[in-house]
Amino acid sequence: MSHTLAEAITRRRALLITPFAFAGLVAVSSHKGSDSAEEATPDSGGEITIITFNNSGQRLGPARVRKVARSREEWRKLLSTEQFYVTREEGTDTAFTGTYYQLHESGLFRCICCDNALFRSEEKFDSETGWPSFWAPAAEENIRTRSDTSMFIERTEVLCRRCDAHLGHVFNDGPEPTGLRYCINESALRFVRVAA
Repeated sequence: MSHTLAEAITRRRALLITPFAFAGLVAVSSHKGSDSAEEATPDSGGEITIITFNNSGQRLGPARVRKVARSREEWRKLLSTEQFYVTREEGTDTAFTGTYYQLHESGLFRCICCDNALFRSEEKFDSETGWPSFWAPAAEENIRTRSDTSMFIERTEVLCRRCDAHLGHVFNDGPEPTGLRYCINESALRFVRVAA
């Protein structure tokens, strides 16, 4: 093969590969969305303010706490395979496979990774989607959201503010009073039953 022919093939490969490489970079960078500067990257040593709740679901008030940051290996040791897949790799539970979507007991849903109080049964409703759904979080301060375009559609991802665990997504098709549906993965939650 002549040097000129080899050079033409190499150029042709570069021209073919470049658009795909660029599209991949755009998809990866846009998946993270535009967060505020404070929340853009996990902070291993910073402090945040969350609202604390006791296990009876009673709101105790604001508290300054350290963000929880661990390596992937540490999270793997602490979580089940499914919990790791959902919370640390932004996965999704299969609909109708858990039990929380049909749970009607009074209680508090905490983050499986850091125990942050996320949702309460008072705001839970049956969305008929197969995932636990809530019209509001236990406290706005305990979660954060960011834009997610990973499936080539614009969605709003919901994360735990304390440990950056992926929880699910929020949609604008929920009931009053908010009109929101926080569609949350059971694998990201730990239910604490409130004694009657």
